[in-house]
Amino acid sequence: MRIRSTLGVAALAASLVVALAGCAELEPTSAPIPSAEASGGSSTDPSEAPSTDPAAAWLDGGRAIALVTWGSSSTACTPKAADVTAEGQTVTVALAGPPADTACTADFAPRATYVAVPDGVETTRDVTLSFQGDQFSGRVPLPGRTSSASGGAEDMMPSAGWFASDGIVLLTWGSSSCPPVVQDVAEKDGGATVSFVTDTTRACTRDLAPRLTVLEVTAPQDPTGFTLTLKGDGLDGTVAVAG
Repeated sequence: MRIRSTLGVAALAASLVVALAGCAELEPTSAPIPSAEASGGSSTDPSEAPSTDPAAAWLDGGRAIALVTWGSSSTACTPKAADVTAEGQTVTVALAGPPADTACTADFAPRATYVAVPDGVETTRDVTLSFQGDQFSGRVPLPGRTSSASGGAEDMMPSAGWFASDGIVLLTWGSSSCPPVVQDVAEKDGGATVSFVTDTTRACTRDLAPRLTVLEVTAPQDPTGFTLTLKGDGLDGTVAVAG
């Protein structure tokens, strides 16, 4: 499995040392992240550097959008959608960061924020996602949906969507305090098998909330029909990835 946060990009790692200087090694506050207009990463070959620009993906059959930003992978440190409004085909999101005393890991990984799509937005037409807050500000264009993933908010089934040519956001439903933990991603023609850690010792709240998991796969030549096979942690099943 390849996870963006573990990619060996030397220049990016060097910039993180500077950005995190003065913070505790394991518990710093989150570092500033580039806005949608800023390019991320550096490399002698720009085409090989992973983008750290914010991105977006359709989820839940168009009922939700995943806003992907980069920063600490700690669940508590992922920005939350404090307010969501829409005017025409522009969805505006006010982001809220964690409390100032929240301990955040010092890694630099893609995280996804769940954004419920307001009524009146035509999801089969292009949408602009505008966001601000928690040191982020930008606009992400999102092409109208041409396909829908399985599941939906009414039946609380998993769904998934592409946010990059090699990046997928997976939506599952369950305890908000116990997000899925990926053990392995095994790729195959036309899809990938995602295995999750099953930990019965965790104390989980009994709510039912959306949990977003970011997966990186080898960019397929044709993403149409790409399917995730989920195994473990009570998530067994298959999910078609929406393009």
